[in-house]
Amino acid sequence: MVNGFYQAFDFERVGSSESEGDFRSPFQVDRDRVLHTSSFRRLQSKTQVFWSGEYDFYRTRLTHSLEVAQIGKSICRWLLHSSEYLRDDFKIDEDLVEAICLSHDLGHPPFGHAGERALNHYMGEYGGFEGNAQTLRLLSQRIFSQSRRGMDPSRAFLDGVLKYKTLWSELKTINGCCPKNHFLYDSQFTELNWAMGEIDFPPELTPGDLRDGFKSIECQIMDWADDTAYSLNDLSDSVKAGFLTVERIEQWALSHGLDYSDHTPLGDLLGAIRGKRIEPFIGKKIGKFVRSVHLEKEVNLLSATSHRYAFRLMIDEEVREESSLFKALAYELVFLSPQLKQLEYKGSHILGRLWELLERRYVLQQSVDGQKFQLLPHEEASEIDGTADKGERARLVCDFLAGMTDGYAVRTYSRLFEPGYGSIGDLVG
Repeated sequence: MVNGFYQAFDFERVGSSESEGDFRSPFQVDRDRVLHTSSFRRLQSKTQVFWSGEYDFYRTRLTHSLEVAQIGKSICRWLLHSSEYLRDDFKIDEDLVEAICLSHDLGHPPFGHAGERALNHYMGEYGGFEGNAQTLRLLSQRIFSQSRRGMDPSRAFLDGVLKYKTLWSELKTINGCCPKNHFLYDSQFTELNWAMGEIDFPPELTPGDLRDGFKSIECQIMDWADDTAYSLNDLSDSVKAGFLTVERIEQWALSHGLDYSDHTPLGDLLGAIRGKRIEPFIGKKIGKFVRSVHLEKEVNLLSATSHRYAFRLMIDEEVREESSLFKALAYELVFLSPQLKQLEYKGSHILGRLWELLERRYVLQQSVDGQKFQLLPHEEASEIDGTADKGERARLVCDFLAGMTDGYAVRTYSRLFEPGYGSIGDLVG
């Protein structure tokens, strides 16, 4: 059955690289290409909340991405079941949403958001670093193909991962300083322009939040699926790790004047912890969050070009507030805890020392202790040494650091800076 929700415009690829006779849909090709990349596999050893490898049951970026994909597909099925606008031959494609959800964190560096902030700080002179922008860079330029030309994604897929559509220099001009997050690299304007169909935006819609407001329906679904996983599934890890206890939650609620009696969100959470039923509690809440959405028609600059822009995902206000409540709880009791902040500092310190050394050796092309040490794998070093532009050399060094897993970053740091670590027989990696 042909799905009339999508047209040739949505399926188009820059390189038209699909194999003739492929039985898969274009969006299934996108999903499968992501699944078979080393960038996706590395997510198994990148921090979600707690450092990867601490315990087997804590979530990593990989398990988080899988959960977001499952929630995203469930939202598609719920909308098909419940929305007056959708039907079997006119529906949001589950494979497309799955591909977008699986990819949404591909660009995140080691050590979670602390690693992202550290790389953005060190890349301040060279156009910044942002996880979503790095995802776009991977998909369009760096992964899948041997020639490092990216995976040639479909327009609908590439557009779906673009949570933010404002360039680094635009935000810098608006804010008067280097932006902290939520931007694309200036060099990505071509990809951004192509993903949005090269539409001429009015000047007032070019930078900032107004352009960011143009998100495809698949991107909106991914965003809510991510919020759902972040606000609910991370609670489970925090309870098991001992950060969220009955006493601490009650004290937090009292300090904020929040109700934690029975049949309130916090009361239900406390009951689940007391009854040692946190996993069933989380599962039930995920179902509630999925069913809280509905579609509304929308008319904008892009709605006539693609059905992907003709709908807005609406979320019940009560559920949105519940999500915000759980995120605030986790942020204040878990993410701001000294234990996690100490680990964040250690991760930032590791990336900082690695950046300082590699910037000097490969970006500034200076000797280190009077020598030209070969500090990077041959393929990466050759590409950087063959690049004339200093800013692009910095971006390539940043690619290398951002692609590291937590463990690889720690081992590389130890090999370079700890006298008692390593031997000539060590494998690089």
